Amino acid sequence: MDDSLAIASDQLVQRHARPGMSLLAVLHAIQDELGYVPSGAITPLARAMNLSRAEVHGVITYYHHFRTEPAAPVTVQLCRAEACRSMGTEALAQHIEAHTGCRFDAGHQAGAAVELESAYCLGQCALSPALMLNGTLHAKVTPQKFDALLAAARKCVEVPA
Repeated sequence: MDDSLAIASDQLVQRHARPGMSLLAVLHAIQDELGYVPSGAITPLARAMNLSRAEVHGVITYYHHFRTEPAAPVTVQLCRAEACRSMGTEALAQHIEAHTGCRFDAGHQAGAAVELESAYCLGQCALSPALMLNGTLHAKVTPQKFDALLAAARKCVEVPA
């Protein structure tokens, strides 16, 4: 690892790792700051938390929420839990895939403008189907509503359609 990257990773961990904090809390703080947990942070984080690199890596890869690479400019998390499924989320998922040219849970493809992720309960069961678009929750989403939301999100981050 480049010395400047190692120093940056050490500083990142020092900003977030505090005595008594759990590994999950520190990982969330790092991801909140950067949008992902860089692989270069694993060694200094393991050292700061008195864990092995394998333990830190295991937690990062076990929890679906954590990313090890930056997200696409537009990220869609569609609820695929039972309540949303009963209200048409699978048909909406097919529309979203067709409209974006992306597949759910395929990960971030380098250069892709949109990333699609499945979520399992966004807490909007009475207002399903629900999704999060770049961290903002939307309920009662129809294909037409999704198209409008996606167009607005692309415009905000200047991503071509």
